[in-house]
Amino acid sequence: MIATPDLEIDARTLLRACKLTVYDFDHLVAGQPAFAPYENDVRPAPVMDFTAGFDAWLDQVKVNSPKNLKTVRYKERKLGREHGELRLSWASGDADELRTLLTWKSDQYRRTGRVDRFAQPWIVELTDLMHASRTPDFSGVLTMLYAGDVPVAGHFGLMTATTLVGWFPAYDTEYARYSPGIVHHMQMAEAAARSGLHVIDMGKGGKEYKDWLKSGTLYVAEGRVSRPTPAAAVHWIGRTPVNKARTIVLDRPSLYKAADRVLKGFGRVRSSLQHDPNAVPKEVPGAH
Repeated sequence: MIATPDLEIDARTLLRACKLTVYDFDHLVAGQPAFAPYENDVRPAPVMDFTAGFDAWLDQVKVNSPKNLKTVRYKERKLGREHGELRLSWASGDADELRTLLTWKSDQYRRTGRVDRFAQPWIVELTDLMHASRTPDFSGVLTMLYAGDVPVAGHFGLMTATTLVGWFPAYDTEYARYSPGIVHHMQMAEAAARSGLHVIDMGKGGKEYKDWLKSGTLYVAEGRVSRPTPAAAVHWIGRTPVNKARTIVLDRPSLYKAADRVLKGFGRVRSSLQHDPNAVPKEVPGAH
């Protein structure tokens, strides 16, 4: 919550003033007095910290996983040799580049069995509005990695005066063997540090690359504030059991891998049906 440090306010009073029935949060900065009583869980969110400089961050990455760093640097050189010199477009205002990134992201959602957020027009419109925002304290930042003249990976996130918040990373699957997403993250980190940013916040959640790219940790809370209304009860029935189930799965690597495998199986079935509506779906591996 953005407010003066000494502000004392009741969360339910705030909801009422905003004409909201429920505030369901999962990335709230932990420990804020108004919301602390409603926190159900506090989780680590890994960050890339450049306050001591880019080289200091890179030294930490070497300590975290020298093998991964060596592999990524090899693939980075290989991508440049085979497809043209690499360059990063930082804070691009190009709407066509944004469309390319969102197309990749939609494809990733469908391919992995997730809901395609960019099938919702209001989400696309909101992303466009944030991309067009340019102020000292808030900007939508688009980065795109090129091999020669071809875009291969990118990211869209939000930036304050000191922090870039990771949001929508994606890449062209034709270049998957080069790990362009991680190559892009390495180059984005260097560009962010060079531009004076202190932190890239990668957000909580289970991606292995975050563990070896991180050089610090923030803590974010999950929880729910609601007013005593019938609508809030309906929301609880629809969301809370699902959220708890998701938390259980994310906390157990074996369950997470099994769930991810099933979702990708459904994604393959969905993609095959889109290309051939008369196709007979095969059994999804692990669906039992």
